[in-house]
Amino acid sequence: MTTQQVRVIGGVDTHTETHHAALVTDTGQHVADQEFETTPAGYARLVGFLTSHGQLVRVGVEGTSSYGAGLLSVLQAAGIEVVEVIRPTRTQRRRGKSDPIDAYNAAATTLTGQHLPVPKQPGGDVDAIRALMCTRRSAVNGHTDAIRQIKTMLVTAPAEIRQRFRCLSDQQLIRSLAALRPGPATDGVHNAVLVSLKTLARRYQWLGEEIDTLEADLDVLVTRTSTALRAAPGIGPVTAAQLLITAGDNPDRIANQAAFAALTGTAPIPASSGKTRRWRLNRGGDRQANCAIHQIVISRLSFDPATKAYVARRRTEGKTTKEIIRCLKRAVAREVFNHLTRPRPVPAIDDLRPLRQAKHISLERAAKHFNTRGTSIARLELGQRRDDLLTKQYRDWLHTQPAA
Repeated sequence: MTTQQVRVIGGVDTHTETHHAALVTDTGQHVADQEFETTPAGYARLVGFLTSHGQLVRVGVEGTSSYGAGLLSVLQAAGIEVVEVIRPTRTQRRRGKSDPIDAYNAAATTLTGQHLPVPKQPGGDVDAIRALMCTRRSAVNGHTDAIRQIKTMLVTAPAEIRQRFRCLSDQQLIRSLAALRPGPATDGVHNAVLVSLKTLARRYQWLGEEIDTLEADLDVLVTRTSTALRAAPGIGPVTAAQLLITAGDNPDRIANQAAFAALTGTAPIPASSGKTRRWRLNRGGDRQANCAIHQIVISRLSFDPATKAYVARRRTEGKTTKEIIRCLKRAVAREVFNHLTRPRPVPAIDDLRPLRQAKHISLERAAKHFNTRGTSIARLELGQRRDDLLTKQYRDWLHTQPAA
């Protein structure tokens, strides 16, 4: 059999500075392995190595969203099928560990081809969203740490300082501390504490502005990437961003709703025993995505009439709060999957506010008619809340009102 007739499968063990590639035949025989640098020239040589020992079927790469992200782009540009390889099992580890062994294990796992995930498509808007979310997360942590440090420092501060800032709200406290003009920090404990408090207050303000800027950018990117998801009730820019990061730029790689539920940790887990038949919350999957879905459910519990009606009905059936939330999270995961893979067009709302203003109808009057709050109508007009039924009823009502 000639080299061109041999079918080979590749496996790559990825690291920061080097990648180790290995090839096996479609019968599992070792062919060759080699180490390459993580540079454009190294990637080119790695592709040449993979394609020079026979007919390349596919390549399994470890860490396609981390160390292998650069290689993934190169392989996909070369038209090579790539699958994500999960880290070796404990049984495989018993055979020893080295870069060649890990590369051959990756190739062997790829050869079996059983339930191997398709990597996320790199280089799209979701990569930009991921970068902004990473920065926002650290800013939020610093923001929280700053206010916690301020309150902790006030507990042990000199009595005069404690008394001065005792009864202020958080925002009043931050503004007052940021406006301080203390003397040099080297002139005793009193000044040192004031300088520290002022520094922390300014840090809190600066990080707050940074978070607002990042969330505004996220809102633009999220709306451009998935308008239907962003317009869904209870889904803000941050929760939508996290769900898009979990799905990737190619959500079609997720087979079905059940697979997405498993990915987000919302698939029900049986917890039956004897005569008891019940399900429990899933503790697996992407916990950040699970947290985003949980936040959507909690948000809808506070304002969405359909969600409130569902909760009331399930309570009459004897369901506990945890069981109801589990069911709601599964329903939200199903809805999100449909928004990502089969998005419906978002109804136009840009005519609502001009029509209301032309007839000199106040937000309070419109809200009173629909038994809701003025802010709900305002958010509906601005596209910050999606409610297709209310939008239609609101538009029809506006058309029936006489002109002023």
